[in-house]
Amino acid sequence: MNVKRIGIDLAKQVFQVHGVDSHEQTVLKKKLKREQMLPFFRDLPACLIGLEACSSAHHWGRELEKLGHTVKLIAPQFVKPYVKANKNDANDAEAICEAVSRPTMRFVAIKTVAQQDLQATHRIRSQLVSQRTEKANQIRGLLAEYGIVVGQRLETLRKALPGLLEDGDNHLTSHFRSLLNGLKDDLIGLDERVKDLDKRIQRQADTDPGAKRLQQIPGIGPITATALVSGVGDGKQFKRGRDMAAWLGLTPGQHSSGGKERLLGISKRGDAYLRTLLIHGARAVLKVAGQKDDPRSRWLQTLSERRNKNIAAVALANKNARIAWALLSKNIDYQPDRDRPAGESAWA
Repeated sequence: MNVKRIGIDLAKQVFQVHGVDSHEQTVLKKKLKREQMLPFFRDLPACLIGLEACSSAHHWGRELEKLGHTVKLIAPQFVKPYVKANKNDANDAEAICEAVSRPTMRFVAIKTVAQQDLQATHRIRSQLVSQRTEKANQIRGLLAEYGIVVGQRLETLRKALPGLLEDGDNHLTSHFRSLLNGLKDDLIGLDERVKDLDKRIQRQADTDPGAKRLQQIPGIGPITATALVSGVGDGKQFKRGRDMAAWLGLTPGQHSSGGKERLLGISKRGDAYLRTLLIHGARAVLKVAGQKDDPRSRWLQTLSERRNKNIAAVALANKNARIAWALLSKNIDYQPDRDRPAGESAWA
């Protein structure tokens, strides 16, 4: 079969395939069950295959590459403009096949199994932290119903719970004490799970070369470093550091027309988790910048005085993202003397 390019609409059990030849004529329209996928493509000559970057796309990308095919992942929002007429699996597969042929199309790098393992660790930890916050808020809310108010800090709540359970003069019933003790055990269990995942992340940060280099950057610790490694790998899918910063949503959005440029706030595109980690790390650096006299700290102080601390934190997060790209893509260590406050030309 003379197939030049194929688009696959992925699903859990049934996959739609659309292929064209070198003359852009449709030569393949087929539905495949999950168990038929690999045998079908094993017998097919090597060709370009397009997939939407969705659940299981990285797995199928790796498996198809093992068979000798060239696989490109495309973000769903870039496929949508190529869908003709009504939305269905066949039209989606045709749209993917068309989108992957565009010379200026942006593609998503296929993650390795190690990257996905690390990313799964971060996702689980993030959810556990959210569940712990919800549990703490529930405990505070229930105690407030009995006239007991506990401070908002999690550590304050941890210290207060044993005393509240033992205090016989706080008018808590035995029934509610039993319920509160169960909630305390839930909170302790969540703390232990988060600590266990923190240890796993720390071990990965200590052994992965890219994560070790990233931790040399002020404002990037083990969690942010490993999250960046799991999210962008070696960073070579980006041409320059500013492209990675834009992918993370740390650059201004635009609403320009008629030759008049109008810049908005940051676009907030891409991975919100990575962007949040970078900004929080930048806030930590900004907090102690007044105690230092290096060029980066002076630049931060000047910027925060001229604009405000939030803008300074985002500006530093943008700078750290560009430097992170340089360290990952070029396999170099962080060099403070090349960290130029006035621009990014040293790294991008």
